[in-house]
Order: sequence, then structure tokens, then C-alpha cells
Amino acid sequence: MKLTLSIFSFLLTFSLFAQAKKIEMSSIADCEGAMNIFKSGKYSIQFTGTAGAKNEFSNYPSLISVSDLNTAWVSFIPEYDGILSFDASVSQNFLKMVVFIEGKNDICLDLGRGIAEIKRLQKDENLERIGLQEEIKSGYLYPLKIIAGQKILIGFSTLEKAKSILQLDLTFTVDNENLKADNETKIIDLRKDEFAPSLSIHIRDAETKEPIIANLSIEGLKDLAALYKGSEFYFNPIRSGKAFLKCDAEGYFFIDQEEVISATSNQEINLYLEPLSKGKSMQIEEIEFKPGTSEFLEGSEPKLRRLRDFMALNSDVSVEIQGHVFATGDNSIAAQKISEARAKRVMQYLIAQGIDKSRMTAIGYGNTKPVYANPKFAYEEQANRRVEIQVK
Repeated sequence: MKLTLSIFSFLLTFSLFAQAKKIEMSSIADCEGAMNIFKSGKYSIQFTGTAGAKNEFSNYPSLISVSDLNTAWVSFIPEYDGILSFDASVSQNFLKMVVFIEGKNDICLDLGRGIAEIKRLQKDENLERIGLQEEIKSGYLYPLKIIAGQKILIGFSTLEKAKSILQLDLTFTVDNENLKADNETKIIDLRKDEFAPSLSIHIRDAETKEPIIANLSIEGLKDLAALYKGSEFYFNPIRSGKAFLKCDAEGYFFIDQEEVISATSNQEINLYLEPLSKGKSMQIEEIEFKPGTSEFLEGSEPKLRRLRDFMALNSDVSVEIQGHVFATGDNSIAAQKISEARAKRVMQYLIAQGIDKSRMTAIGYGNTKPVYANPKFAYEEQANRRVEIQVK
């Protein structure tokens, strides 16, 4: 299967960007850069070989023997009450782990203050395989019982500077009393007043128009901000304002869009997710480079992290990252080099964020494959100036 995701790099005028700051990326070696896992499955995550910007273990005396010089963070939020277990391993060196559970506050903030609750800890330096399992043996602890919507954060640590591949096999078993039918419709109705103005959000397959179950993150409005999973959502907004919707489902392109939410009238929003199939493409805006370079500019990271999470959610997908530039005339050496550099830069970012490098290749096409052969408008030039991700 071949599939193209078009990532457009909007380049403004040189004078506007001349004073732009270089973006500071959140690393998977820090809590804020944790890879989000939404479902049971097998994942390959690469350690960066470097320390994060923060030492999350420094305020925990019990973690003095767990080094933060080479960590990889993973987060998981269950849809239902259930039991979390996993098997984690590296092919060489050792592997340690700390499992935290979120309380009333943001878990990364609590971690920095040293008040996030530790639920499981494995700090033996002689183990390459560890985890949570019913059968207790060397390196393994009891599985963790968690409730729906409760965030779990797992910090894995290995030898300093080692760029080992972490193989993670995660299993979440739903409690029998909460077991739901595995169908394509799930209603999340959080309305408290049937007579108050209602916001409804419906997630649909773009081709069949049938409901699909997806992860929906709402940001911006405090009374709605949360991560949900379902196909039909109903709310009573308390206040009007802008909200940012992020929607993901395995086997589909993701959607990010801003909506103006009304608290005074009924509102319906339909999100149509395109299924992954041959020949389709998706435009991911807001990945920007400093003119003439492969340096990301501020504002690019949210979309890069969305691409990372897409790769994690579709963990069996391998991609070719293709760089393209806008230039008139024949393909020049400079155009070729910058397109290659930008493709490699995206690949390097994904590797640094834990995506296994064996799943990716990078290639530059210069200006040989424009979307518009003779662009007349600015948006057509922007369409030619892009990075594409081809799923193989």
C-alpha cells in the first residue's frame, strides 16, 4: 500500500523570519514529550541516547539509582476500568522503569514537584526484560489496576548514550462489568441539562459516512478540555470560545481543526476521517523551516508531534519521507540539497521522538515533482514547497 501525507511548509517573507527563534523541541526523554499510546499493541521506541531538558527523578530519593540521562517516556489513558500489563525489553544493556499515576493535577507538573505517585518501580541494573505480569518472576511486578480516564506515565531508563530500541508489548484488559461491545458506535453524553444549548460532535468515515470510534482531544475551553473516545459526543458548553479538536483513529488520517464553540445555541460538528488507502494524501500545515535551511521554526512542533503519534498509533506502517521545494526553472543543486536536508530533518525528529529508524527512509526531490507545474497564486507555491510522507 502506498499512501501520501502532504506536509506543507508555509514560508513567509525572509524579513519576517530573520528574527524568528529556533524552536525548542520537547523530547521523548522528558515527561512533556511522552509518546501517547491509545491501545494495546506492540511498539518499537528508540532511546535518544541523551538526557532530557529536565530531571524528573531529582525530587525522589527512592529513584536515586534510576538515571535520567537516557530515558523514554510513554503515557496511556484507558477508556474503561481495567488492568494494565506490559512486557518491555532491550536487546542489550539494562532496562529500568518507573510507573506513575496522575492525581488531580497535571502529572508532569506533579512529577517536577516530586509529588506524583509511584505505582511500580523496577531498578535492577542486570535486567534486559522487565514489565508487569500476573506471573511474578525476575524483573516483573504485578499488573496495575486503573480506572477509566486515569493517566499512567511510564519512564524507561537505560545505559547513558545508548540508542537502544525499546520493544514494548502493552496489554490493557477491560473489567468484565465494564466490557462493551466492539462495534462502530459509542455515545459519550455529558449533558447535564436537556433544555440547555447542546454541542454535538460526530466522527464519521469520510467514504462510507458511517460512525467510527476514535480518540477525540478537546483543548482551549476548560469545561470541555479532555481526551475522549467514542463516535458521538454531546456536551452543554458553559462558555463560548475557540476550541481545538484533535481526532485520531487507527487506520485513518488524523484531523486537527479549530472551532468556535457557542454556549448560547445548539451546534453540530461533523469530523470526517479519511481511511488510509492507496493514492490518498493529507495536508499537514504549520511545519515551517527557516528560509534556505532545514531548521524548524517555532510553531512547528505541535504538527510534528501529531505526525509522531500517527506513526505510533499505526505502528505497523513504514514510510518514505520526501522533501520538495518551490523553485522556478530546472532543478538546481541547491534545491536538491535543501529538499534532502528537510526530509532528513523530519526523519531525525521522529527518531529522536522514539520512532524506530528502520521504519523510515528520507529522500529529496528538489523541484522536480511540483503539485502545480505553473503556479500563479501564493497557495500554489506553498503547495509545491512541502514534505510528503509516503506510506509503503
